Amino acid sequence: MSEDAQKPADRGTNRSRTPQSAEFLEYMSRNWADNAARISHADEVAPYARARREALATRFANQTLIIAAGDSKQRANDTEYRFRAHSAFSHLTGWGANTVPGSVLVIQVGGHGQITEEALYFRPTAGHDSNEFFANSAIGEFWVGQRPGLQQVSTSLSIETRDVADFVIPTGALWVGAAASSFEASDGDELVEAVSELRLVKDAFEIAEMRRAVAASVAGFENIVRNLPEAIGHQRGERLVETAFFAKARELGNELGYDTIAAAGNHANTLHWIVNDGQVRDGDLILVDAGVEVESLYTADITRTLPVNGKFSPVQREIYEAVREAADAVFAIARPGIKFRELHAEAMKVIARKTHEWGILPEGVSAEQSLDVEKQFHRRWMVHGTSHHLGMDVHDCAQAKRDLYLDGELKPGMIFTIEPGLYFHENDLLAPEHFRGIGVRIEDDVLVTENGVENLSAALPRTADDVEAWMAQF
Repeated sequence: MSEDAQKPADRGTNRSRTPQSAEFLEYMSRNWADNAARISHADEVAPYARARREALATRFANQTLIIAAGDSKQRANDTEYRFRAHSAFSHLTGWGANTVPGSVLVIQVGGHGQITEEALYFRPTAGHDSNEFFANSAIGEFWVGQRPGLQQVSTSLSIETRDVADFVIPTGALWVGAAASSFEASDGDELVEAVSELRLVKDAFEIAEMRRAVAASVAGFENIVRNLPEAIGHQRGERLVETAFFAKARELGNELGYDTIAAAGNHANTLHWIVNDGQVRDGDLILVDAGVEVESLYTADITRTLPVNGKFSPVQREIYEAVREAADAVFAIARPGIKFRELHAEAMKVIARKTHEWGILPEGVSAEQSLDVEKQFHRRWMVHGTSHHLGMDVHDCAQAKRDLYLDGELKPGMIFTIEPGLYFHENDLLAPEHFRGIGVRIEDDVLVTENGVENLSAALPRTADDVEAWMAQF
């Protein structure tokens, strides 16, 4: 190899054209106005985040807790995905969409379960005396915009902030979240569980943010209906539906809460269909499962199954109304004090009865017999659960203990989905021939109140008649 041959490790600089001379650096560092944002008061979320940290601390006397936001993730070569902090980090700090990658929250807990010290570490804006502000494409102000300063974040979140360069991991600390590349720690299973359980009951700030996420999602569904005529017959009509919702997600929120399912025709029977490359045909149904994530990182999760031409056929209506009946049965019993698992059991009573009425359960098996835990034949046409908690994660609180989640009682402030469905694959020889290729799901986001539940997504119609009338408006 010749002396001037480039080593493979240096080839990442092939695109660089930034001057590096001392004279240029000196020239670039002069005559810049201070454009740092002036923050004079704490964000609305700050006291709520503080209360969450205090509640967490009561479970970990004499411990050091580390909650990491995580690093940016590579998409391909030198391109990265839009950064999203770990949910536990954002929940405990209140820092949402603007979180700096690599940030770390450290909480020192004393012997009585009280916080003795806490600090938020992150990498602040590079000064103009460094070449990073114009030459570093990962963090430079010229490339990614100005990064917030330590004092700015401290004021807005009401927490002490420090440069992450000064972070040293304490011995024996517990951590949760995607660890920053600059340190390693031992994962604490109990801490993972605790930060998940902390979100089971939402505080007033969280409930307000969920209302915002749902409202933005409703606007997204309205935009889908406006754009359906354009999608009909298009080679990739499902993607036109997908992007109609995404446009509203970016306009009114931060991002999608999860990849949109835009499943027309038989694709609706693939539960997590996110390829969305199919046609949208006149006369078919299209199942859309989508949610907007707002800047605080709370997300909605709503599903509507729509007749592409605005009118349900008789068989489509029959299946649709059966699913709605199952959902309504869950709404009827949902209230504080019942166990979370009872929601699914109630929906399954309807699904078992309907499949029995249609004559598609095994011969001689009644709806009641099918409900036996050793049988469950009706589940062939609805294999998923009816409900899951919802919040910062679309499947929120997933690491909570079973006795607090599935076996736990509903409490005011909990937010979860109600989403029964029926799915008849086109190659399912046990399904009635005229049902094959039809999939229906109806999903709403509900808030547990003192006496029952509030349907947060009630602005979107649910009955077949109301869906048709609503679509006719656009």
